Formats: sequence, structure tokens, C-alpha cells
Amino acid sequence: PLCPSKYKPYKRTHCYKLHLLSHLFVAIRKRKRNRWPMHIGDDNLQSMLVGSVMRKVKSRTWKKQRYFKLQDDYMTIWYKSKKAVSVSDLEAIRDGHQSEVLLSIADEFPADRCFTLVFRGRRGNLDLVAESADEAQSWINGMRTLIENLENMGEWIGDWFRKADKNNDGRMNFKEVQDLLKMMNVDMNEHHAHRLFTVRMADKSQSGMLEDDEFVLFYKMLTQREDVLRVFQAYSVDGQKLLQSDLEDFLREEQLDEIDMQPHAKQLIERYEPSDTAKLLNAMTFDGFLMYLGSAEGSIFNPQWRGVFQDMSQPLCHYFISSSHNTYLMEDQLRGQSSVEGYIRALSRGCRCVEVDCWDGANGEPIVYHGHTFTSKILFKDVVNALENYAFKVSEYPVILSIENHCSVEQQKVMAQHLNHILGDKLLKSTLEGKAPVELPSPEDLKGKILLKAKKIGGLEENFNGTVEDPQSGEVSDEDEVAEINEDNLHRESICRRIKRLSKELSDCVVYCKSVQFSNFKHSRIHSKFYEVASFTESKARKHLREAGTEFVHHNSRQLTRVYPSGFRTDSSNFNPQEMWNAGCQIVALNFQTAGEGMDLNDGLFGQNGSCGYVLKPSFMREVGSRFDPETPQQRDCYQPVILTIQVISGQQLPKVNVKEDSIVDPLVRVEIHGVPMDQAKQETRYIENNGFNPVWYDTLRFTIHTPELAMVRFVVEDYDKTSKNDFVGQYTLPLSCVQQGYRHIHLFSKDGTRIPPSSLFVHVRITELE
Repeated sequence: PLCPSKYKPYKRTHCYKLHLLSHLFVAIRKRKRNRWPMHIGDDNLQSMLVGSVMRKVKSRTWKKQRYFKLQDDYMTIWYKSKKAVSVSDLEAIRDGHQSEVLLSIADEFPADRCFTLVFRGRRGNLDLVAESADEAQSWINGMRTLIENLENMGEWIGDWFRKADKNNDGRMNFKEVQDLLKMMNVDMNEHHAHRLFTVRMADKSQSGMLEDDEFVLFYKMLTQREDVLRVFQAYSVDGQKLLQSDLEDFLREEQLDEIDMQPHAKQLIERYEPSDTAKLLNAMTFDGFLMYLGSAEGSIFNPQWRGVFQDMSQPLCHYFISSSHNTYLMEDQLRGQSSVEGYIRALSRGCRCVEVDCWDGANGEPIVYHGHTFTSKILFKDVVNALENYAFKVSEYPVILSIENHCSVEQQKVMAQHLNHILGDKLLKSTLEGKAPVELPSPEDLKGKILLKAKKIGGLEENFNGTVEDPQSGEVSDEDEVAEINEDNLHRESICRRIKRLSKELSDCVVYCKSVQFSNFKHSRIHSKFYEVASFTESKARKHLREAGTEFVHHNSRQLTRVYPSGFRTDSSNFNPQEMWNAGCQIVALNFQTAGEGMDLNDGLFGQNGSCGYVLKPSFMREVGSRFDPETPQQRDCYQPVILTIQVISGQQLPKVNVKEDSIVDPLVRVEIHGVPMDQAKQETRYIENNGFNPVWYDTLRFTIHTPELAMVRFVVEDYDKTSKNDFVGQYTLPLSCVQQGYRHIHLFSKDGTRIPPSSLFVHVRITELE
């Protein structure tokens, strides 16, 4: 009922909200007055409206029965003294034993009765056990339906209307309209609001209440886009429509589209124009123009780079690889919780290199936790099970399992057994086609494979020349990540020269990613093998970058390098990964559980190329003969700097950051350039006082970028405060190479990296070569 077929052309566009809001208003009125269910015919939802008794599970010993019931708003589930679960907070529903809590009770409750509610951001999951398999399936299917419907209609619509309609009569009086405006983050004085309500004929019935079409009229007046109208009228002959030739002129002159213009313009009219009459005239009205600019085609991110478009047949060392540090941790690395959920969330975000810290556990079972701390412990085999289930759900390209091994030989053998038994053919156990390799294979070659990065007895060559013996175990030097506490030369001699026993079974699981100790670039150039991987703490990597930038880039053109956060980051904060990407480091490991600038950049870089977790490095970082030094980018071949000009025009429906009812944001926009040192820059617009609903700037920011191939552009919206630090409102980050020029919308993300519809910025972008 909320998405009739005649509104389908508006789906996921800014104008779509207007038609949905109108339809929602009618639906709510009918439901309020006639008790007409919005999801009539869906047996799962009807069952959820009746409610069910289920067990809420926190541990093997904590299992409490609770009565769960979907409320009439189809947005909220109540349980235990009206404790609520909001559908808008849910990211996914997982069925079966897909959390360690439910795994711990697998012997007591079968998988078909268990499911997990996964929340957005850092909120903990909710594990439930139904009374029967049918009841569990009904809730799983029903919840997925609600999440899908919510994504289609925009969670903000229902929330705003329900909160504003205080007396639940399906109509809005003037006080409720004022409350709605405040919730929508717009500051309008009482006189102007009353004028919209009455003088400008929104309340046609003169009843003092807004009903369906009256509310739509009011909302149209409220959401007028003068900024977009100005652009539209500049290319429209009569101010009412764009003929196809007018649209072609706009696409050519403003959007700088380079594809065949005539069919492209015709496709846009067919796709976004809501008026059949205008379509017959091969024209686009203002509504269609606004819908195009609010669509994926009108966004700042070039949709051509959304899918996998890069060459995936080059050696692994030629790619940046989305990588996680201490993947098992959900919080800080001193007292935080360890959970397989960390692996599930990282893999679901496209991460392709995860880390496991392995220690001897009870009953001969290896455990995973941050050693010598108070972090909780999980079983190694549960981590491997999570990998088996989730490694290739988001991306088919290879996953690297980076093992920090502190286990005895006996438990290393158990680790190898779990890897072989659980992963089966997914675990890479030998070189491709059984041939002696001369370089790393490509992501394309390794699709669907899990590679172990760990210590190895001997090298690959011995496997082909018959010199390898068959010992039960071997000795390797142990320079693992315990050395991260050694940044100030503390205990160097006791850490770096330890000898560790390694089981042959675990060693045999390592093929293309043998962990080795790094000496220096000269030694590496002469002696190192392409399959050897060195790890650096962030400070060591910075030191090498300062002292031998070109050598570092050359090293990374031949073999893989991993960089991880300092051990002093006890809060699991992140360094800026851009520094390491500037040197061509592939495995730049971040704490995925910690939101902030580091993860914004990571999400931005890997949002391209199908979000597959692999991004091809620029050619000057892949060619051995290249002389690129990130400290002096102007000395490289084919050096061509560019000028990036961004006019920040306006903002739309920015979220509130202060819970106080009367609080309105004072937004400003900061544009940051992250890249080589010469390109690091940031500029801000002025702030707009008391307007988070439709602030207008028309402020122009300019940047000179010397290495555009490595540059990232980050848009940050903040709530200005002259007495304290500005509050974060939203952000969006993308590679400069993925930026579309012209008039574009930027759809903002929250601090946790989730979309916050319908919040956006409207900008104009130009990229020109510096002469």
C-alpha cells in the first residue's frame, strides 16, 4: 500500500519523498480511522502483531523468556516493560547459530529456532530463540520485510509524522506542524510558519488542520529548491521545461558528460520524468530534473566506478587491500569484548584481510584474544567457521587470514586441523596449477580462496626442487606484533631475537604470504622473495617513508607489506591510512570497530571497484623503474597537477546533533584533501545560523592537487560552536578519480559509516589541469 506501482519511477529519489509522504498521510489516516492494516495479507507480520514468547539469550547461563510484539506502527517491537527495538535501527537478520552466544547453546536449541537481530553502528546484537522453527521463520521473514520496506520508503518519513501527530488523529494542527519543523531541523518563526499554514492556502478547508492534499501542498512550499530551480531556468527556454536539446546542452556544458549525448538525454527523460505528457514532448519538467540530480546518476560519485571496473589480473602486490587489525575486538584492546561478530562485520564491509591473535586455550582448543590484556576470549574454530560462512558473501576475491601465533606446537596442529576441516577447498594449500611461481598470483586467479599469512618453515622453492625435509616441526624467528610496544627501543634484544617452534601442519597452510622480519630495503632488494610479507608498526612505516620514500614504493611494487596501529593506541583508535597508501603499502590494517576519519578514508577508497576490497594502485606505484617519491611528487614522470574547484551551494535536511527539542544546527562544510604531503589541505565555508533544513552557502573552495591519482576528498558537515569544539553532523569521502563534475548531490553518512537519508549537500565541481 505504501509503494503503489504508479510511484515506482520515483524510487530512491528526493522527489520520491513528496509522493511517498502524500501516500503515507492517506494510509495513516485510513489506518487510524478504520484500523486498516498497512501490511494486510502478510501472514508473518500479522503473526508478529499478535506477538510471541521467545527467549532472549545473553550467555549460556542467561536465557530469559520475554514477550515480543510488533506495534501497530510497524516500526517498533516492544518487549519486557515496553523495552523497544526500532526497525530503523536494524541492519540485518541472521538465522541459525551465527553468533558465539547462540553457538554456545547449540546443543540445547536447534539452529532453526534461533536468530539474531543485528543493529547498526556499535550497538550489541540481540540473540533470540523462538518456541518453534515455524515461529522463528515467521519472525525472520517478517523482520526482513519490514527492513526492506523501510529502505524503500525512507525511515525518516514515518518517524517524523508519528512524532508530530501527537493526538494520533491522522491530521496535523498548527502546533504539530511547528513540532514537525523543529524535528526536521528547520528554524521558522511562528509568523512565517502560520503564513505557510493559512495565508498561502495550505489549509484550504480553513479547519485549522492539515489533511492529505493540504499537507502535500504545505510540504511542497516547505521543500522548494530555489538553488536547483535557478540551474533549471538557466537552461529552460520557457522556465517550465527542458526540451531534450536543452537537457543535452546542460549535460554537455555543466555535467561534462562524454557519452553519446542524444540517447543519454532521452534515457534520463524516460527514467526520471514523472509526467507522461512531458515524455511525449521529449522534455523534462522541474520535478524530473530534481529527481535526476538526486539520483545515483546525479550524485558526486561516478556510478561507472561502482562496479568492478579495474584490471583484476595483476599480482596481489599491485593492489590496495581493505584490511582489519585485531578483527576479533568489538571495543578497545585492553578490556574490550572479543567476538566473531567482529569478523562478520568486517567481511560485510568488504574487508579482505583479517587478523587472529592465537593463544593456547583449555581442553587443547586454541583461543583468540589480545594477549596479556583483559579482553574476553573466543575459540579459534569459531573464527574459522565465521570465515567459512562470510568470507565471500560481499566479495568473491581472496581473503587473507593474518595469524599472530603464540600457540604451542600441539595447539598449532589443532589450528591446522580446523583450517583444513572447516575451510576445505577454500583454503589455499598449494601454488596454482602446481607450478613453481615467479610472482604473486592475481585476485582474479584467487577468487574464492582464503590465504594464510603466517610463519613458514623454508620457502616455496624447496617444494619444487626436492630439498625440503619432512620434520614434524621447525624453528623460526619470532618478530610478531608484540614488537609494537618496542617503538622506543624498549626490550629490543629480548623481543626481536626469540626463536619459536612451528608445526609443519600449520606451516604447510602458508603459500603466498610468508611472514618475515624486515631488515632494510637494500637487503630486501637482493634477498627477499615475492611471497614474503613484512609487517611494520605505523611509526616504523613513517620512518621508512621519510628516509627512503622511493625505495619503499619500489619494495611495495614487488611484494606485500602490512602496516598496523601502534600498541600505544589502547583505545583502538586509528592512524591516517593515507600516509601508508602514499608509499604503496597494500595491507594497511585499521581497527574497523572504531569510527572516525581513518575508517571514513578506508570506506571511501574501497567504495569503488564493486566494494570488492581490492583497488588497483596507480601505474607509477606498480612499475619497478618508476621514481615516485610521495615527498616530492613533482619529480615523477607524467607529473600533471590539477585544480579542484568546489562550490558548496546548499544542504538538505541535515540531522540534529543536540537532543534538546529547540536546538537547531549552525552548519558549516569543511572539504579536506587527503593525499601526498603536498596535497594535504582543508578549507571551510562560513556557518549558517539556525538552519539545518535548507542552509545555502554558495561558497567556493579551491585546491591544487599534485598527485590526483592518490587524492581522497572528504566532505565534513559540522555544527558550529564558538565556545567549544564543533559537533560532527555527517560526512562523505571518495577518491578524486571517482568524482563526477558539474552539479552534484552528496548523500551524507553518519559517524558509524551508515547512510542518513535524506541528508545531503548540493555542490558544483570542476577539475582542470594546472598550466
